[in-house]
Amino acid sequence: MFSYRHAFHAGNHADVLKHTVWLAILERLMQKDKGLMLVDTHAGAGVYALKGEAASTSGEAEHGIAALLNHDGDLPDPLQRYVEVLQAFNAGKSHITHYPGSPALSAQLLREQDQLQVFEVHPTDQRHLRNWAQNHAAAKRIRMHQADGFAGTKSLLPPPTRRGALLCDPSYELKSDYAHVAQWLQDGLLRFATGVFAIWIPQIARLEANELPRRLRTIAQKAQKPWLHALLQVRGHNSTAPGGGLSGSSMFIVNPTFELHEQLQSTLPLLVKALGQDDHARFELTRG
Repeated sequence: MFSYRHAFHAGNHADVLKHTVWLAILERLMQKDKGLMLVDTHAGAGVYALKGEAASTSGEAEHGIAALLNHDGDLPDPLQRYVEVLQAFNAGKSHITHYPGSPALSAQLLREQDQLQVFEVHPTDQRHLRNWAQNHAAAKRIRMHQADGFAGTKSLLPPPTRRGALLCDPSYELKSDYAHVAQWLQDGLLRFATGVFAIWIPQIARLEANELPRRLRTIAQKAQKPWLHALLQVRGHNSTAPGGGLSGSSMFIVNPTFELHEQLQSTLPLLVKALGQDDHARFELTRG
C-alpha cells in the first residue's frame, strides 16, 4: 500500500498536463473575490528535488518539465503561466531545481480568503508535507489531514462559501482506486453540485484505466453536469522507457471553468510537439 512515491515521477509528462490544467482552473476561479476551498485528495510530499536521488534515478522529469522548458517558440497562455509559477517557486530562476507538487502549486496562488485542504496517508510523504506546510507563508490557510482523501472529502462538502475545486490524483497502485475514484465523484456531486472536480487518470495497459473515463462521463451525465476530458499520449507502450508503462495520462473535469476547453485546444498540440517521444504521440479533447 505504501510502495508508491511520487518523488520518482515528479515533473514528468503527467505532472505537466495535470498541473497546467489545475492552474488554469484555479486562476479562472480566482477572478472572483469570494473565497475558495481547494482540496487535494492525494497530496504527496509537497515539494520534490529534481536533482535528488529519486528523481535522478527515474529521469522522468527530463521528458517532462525539462523538455517543455527546452522547447523553442512561444507557449500558449496556460503553459506560459505554468512555467512562470514554477520559476517563481524557484526564486525566479529559469532553471527548475525544485518541483512543486499540486499542494505547493495551489499554495502559490492562495489568497487571504482561500483555504487549502490536503490529504496524505503515506507516513514519509506526510511528514515531508507537514514540514513544508508549517513553514509556508500561507500555513494558517492550509489544513493537513493524515487520512484517506476519498473518505475525508465528504465531511468538507459543501464548503461554507459554496465555491471550490477538488483535485483527485491517486497513484492507482491499488486496482480498487479506480472504483474509489468513481464513487468519490458521485458522492462529491451529491454534496457539492457546483464544485469543480478534476481527476487525473493514467494511460496504462489496464482495463480499469481504459474504462474509468466512460464511468466518469456516465456519472456527470446522470448528474446533468458538463464535463471535459483531455488526454495526452507521449509515446507508444514501452515498459523500459522512463515512466515504465505510463505512455500518457488524462484529466477529467466536471463543471469545467469558463474557456478551459478553448485553453486546452491551444495547449495540447504544443504539449504533443514538446513532450512527444515517438510517432504515437497524440492528444484527445472531448466534452459533454
